[in-house]
Amino acid sequence: MPEDEEPHLGQTWTELTVVGVRPSLEVVEFVPFRSWAERGTWRGVEASLRLRFTGTRDGCRVVAEGEVSGAGMYAVAARSSGLLAGRAIAADLKTAGHRIAQRADG
Repeated sequence: MPEDEEPHLGQTWTELTVVGVRPSLEVVEFVPFRSWAERGTWRGVEASLRLRFTGTRDGCRVVAEGEVSGAGMYAVAARSSGLLAGRAIAADLKTAGHRIAQRADG
């Protein structure tokens, strides 16, 4: 997501993933402090990610749900990507948490 732009419903961008693909992404749900969902497409692969935020005494809890699907020759790639998605999502959330903590600290 562009760092110089406030997040908003319908926002689109292209991202470079760890494996080198550049999916087109779009924010499809945005309720500040409650939920965030994005959908990404790359060739014959489509992925969705939904984050739900719940306030806790020490900050917030994030629950992530995602799905990866593919058509035709991309079905196998989508299936294997889906198996690895949990690790990638966890790494992204950890990075986001560090960035938020840095902003809060100064």
